[in-house]
Amino acid sequence: MKLLHRLLPHPILTLVLTLTWVLTVNSFTLNSLVFGFLLGLLIPFLTQPFWQKQVRIKHPMKIAAYILLVLWDIVIANITVARIVLFKSNADRRPAWIAIPLDLRTPEAITVLAGTITMTPGTVSADLSAEGHALLVHCLDCDDTDAQRDAIKQRYERRLMEIFE
Repeated sequence: MKLLHRLLPHPILTLVLTLTWVLTVNSFTLNSLVFGFLLGLLIPFLTQPFWQKQVRIKHPMKIAAYILLVLWDIVIANITVARIVLFKSNADRRPAWIAIPLDLRTPEAITVLAGTITMTPGTVSADLSAEGHALLVHCLDCDDTDAQRDAIKQRYERRLMEIFE
C-alpha cells in the first residue's frame, strides 16, 4: 500500500489531470490518454512536498446533494439578478457588505464556501480574515443583512461542515 501511495499520492488529482488533458487536446486517442496519465502521475508526484495533508471527506455521498443545491441556487439567483437589473432602479437597490463568521476550519471547506458564494449571481466573496474566522461577502441587493448571513450559514456552511468536518 505504501508503494501505491508513493506512486499515486493524490489518485483523484491524477484522474482529474488525465481527463483534463484528454478534454483539452479534444482527441480521445491512446496517445493523448497515455500522455494525460503521465502528466497525472508526474504533477502530483512533483508537487507532493507542497501539499499539507490529503483532504478527508467525512460524508462523500452528501457532495452530490450539495452540488444539486448549488446548481438550483445558481438558477434561482440568475432569475433574481435579471429582475433586479431589468426592473429595479439604482436608487432602489441596497448593496451590502456582510461579514459572515465562520464555523468551518479546514481551508478546503472555506474555499468551497467562498467559491459557492461567488458562483451564485448577486453575491461575491471579497475577503477572508487573517485568522480564517470570517468571510466578507458583497451582495448586489440585500434587504436584511442578518437574514442573508443566516441563510448562507444554514444553506451552505452547515452542509459543508457535514461533508468536511
